[in-house]
Amino acid sequence: MSLLHQLRRAPSALSSTCRVSHSGKRVARALSSNATSANATAESRPRPRVVFSGIQPTGIPHLGNLLGALLNWVKLQRDAAPEDQLIYSIVGWHALTLPQDPKALSAARSDMLAVLLAVGLDPKRSIIFHQDENLHHAELAWILNCITPMGKLKRMTTWKSRLAASRNARDDSEVDESLLNAGLFTYPVLQAADILAYRATHVPVGEDQQQHIELCRDLAESFNRTYKGRRPLFPLPQHVITSSCRVLSLKDPSSKMSKSSPDLNSRILLTDTTAQVRSKIRGAVTDSTLGITYDPAARPGAANLLSILAACTGEEVTMLAERYADKGHGQLKADVAEAVEELIKGPRAEFERLRGEKEYLASVAKEGAEKARQLSEVTIREVRARIGLV
Repeated sequence: MSLLHQLRRAPSALSSTCRVSHSGKRVARALSSNATSANATAESRPRPRVVFSGIQPTGIPHLGNLLGALLNWVKLQRDAAPEDQLIYSIVGWHALTLPQDPKALSAARSDMLAVLLAVGLDPKRSIIFHQDENLHHAELAWILNCITPMGKLKRMTTWKSRLAASRNARDDSEVDESLLNAGLFTYPVLQAADILAYRATHVPVGEDQQQHIELCRDLAESFNRTYKGRRPLFPLPQHVITSSCRVLSLKDPSSKMSKSSPDLNSRILLTDTTAQVRSKIRGAVTDSTLGITYDPAARPGAANLLSILAACTGEEVTMLAERYADKGHGQLKADVAEAVEELIKGPRAEFERLRGEKEYLASVAKEGAEKARQLSEVTIREVRARIGLV
């Protein structure tokens, strides 16, 4: 072929090449656009949550436990996305931080599992297990203890309040620090291990535990920084603020409702009969002021009853106060007793049925522990590898 002929063909060949090149660019742009769109979709899709919380097996729950924690767990279960993981533990090792009667603890351990099922937690949807049946918690707690500064633990205030409550002291100033044991002092680290063993992202706990969640985040961040990998091992868990009612003692509305109070009439238990509920509410401390107002500072007794009624019915406490403005304490107490009975009668009956189903409870606990261990095994293997225990 002559040089002239080749030059004549060049524009045509170049045009063809350009068409292929433009076509390729269009394909590349389309692929890039699709990839960007897919990435945007993936980024906009909320990540699955891992929710963890625990409760100590220290007796039958009272109304404060129900309204402040357990019914919120049920709500979280109901509202969770299908891909979310829900993990609820009966934390027996935490109970040991204060003196326990072994027989009573064993019975309470079984009863607490029955309670969780009775209030509506579903073992097919949520992982429900005994903390002491997963040794990964204790192993991780020891590892975290080894990176926890003493100064952080000394700044924790909850051990003082727990000692005060156990001895029925009016405030922390009455606590004798000689009664503090190492387990109670370091139990926030065990709590952090409970959470981080499952790499939980969300933790529903009360306001009094928020300080512990901050410690958990600090320990997670410290581990990630000290023992680096391709990516951080632990997420920084978020404290879940739930719409819960702070239920106060019926006999001393300046303090929380508590299982440890020597006055049995200060609290309403899940197992209380209808007559007991009415009697305890009727005997609740109020004041001699006519009419009903919601003033927690000046009228804590009436405010506590209004808060309980609001939590049981789902109404706004201020709206209730307006409705009862021209009524007496007797009417308010009668209505509170009726609302509380309506709230607990279903779980109470289910609990009484379940607590006798020992084989069923054992099977639920076994299955839950197996699921929990499967999840935490992945975490603990990575922890061992990063710290050199392999």
